[in-house]
Amino acid sequence: MGSKKRIAAQTRKEARKTMYFASLKGCPSSPRKMRYVVDMIRGVEVDRALGILRFSKKAAAYNVEKLLRSAIANWETKNERRAEAGELYVSRVFVDEGSTLKRMRPAPQGRAYRIRKRSNHVTLFVDSKNNTEKIEA
Repeated sequence: MGSKKRIAAQTRKEARKTMYFASLKGCPSSPRKMRYVVDMIRGVEVDRALGILRFSKKAAAYNVEKLLRSAIANWETKNERRAEAGELYVSRVFVDEGSTLKRMRPAPQGRAYRIRKRSNHVTLFVDSKNNTEKIEA
């Protein structure tokens, strides 16, 4: 590995130590359906986001709720303390397209229709409100 790449990798690694996130890879639902759920909780306080996801009728909400709980646990592990009520919020969350399984479905007159079974990758960042106030000041 070249020296520039090594230095860039080290700075990225140091920056990740102050980030609190969780990622879900290969979730078997389309990215479009997942983005509907993710848009509901972006920028929302963590306790409120858990409530929104808990009572959502979307099937993808279960996976996002599990991911949010994982991100909260990661924050608590790195800070070595429990998160207080109203302290954390969902700072960033994005959905990327994963691999697509291509399948064939029989069709009339000897033809076949293609079925695309999509998957996605979700990355969710949480941050404390106190941390952002320190940065802005």
